Amino acid sequence: MKKLILIMAVLAFAAVAYAEQGQVPYLQGTQKSFKGPAEYFTGDVTVDMLFPPNETAQYSGAYVTFQPGARTNWHWHPAGQHMIVTDGVALTGTRDGKVIEFHEGETVWCPVGVDHWHGATPDAPMTHLVISGVKDGKAVVWKEKVTDEQYMKR
Repeated sequence: MKKLILIMAVLAFAAVAYAEQGQVPYLQGTQKSFKGPAEYFTGDVTVDMLFPPNETAQYSGAYVTFQPGARTNWHWHPAGQHMIVTDGVALTGTRDGKVIEFHEGETVWCPVGVDHWHGATPDAPMTHLVISGVKDGKAVVWKEKVTDEQYMKR
């Protein structure tokens, strides 16, 4: 009986170990968290990475928090980007002058090659989850600052 219990315990342990090999956890606090660099952002921005791209899934995820009035520079994504507002109200604008306002729980898809910016409204912070595609090792191509006039156009 002891031998049977020992064998069952070893098999149970092996099954758990095998199952864990198939998944890769990214535990809270194990990924980079950093201030959005002034060369790519206007205002106070925090980027909390959630997961990196890998050889199978060429996309990464991050929470990006913008304080009131904060925004990205103009940029585009070589493999597109989904933006999902998790807190507050987001703004995103394109070169044609259109600015979209989207709210908590709403999502915007930014296609490949579309110059755009995104950020918080002037009076409240905003956090969004971004899922960014990666192509040839790049998730974003940064450009110039968004002017106050471009940002305020709504």
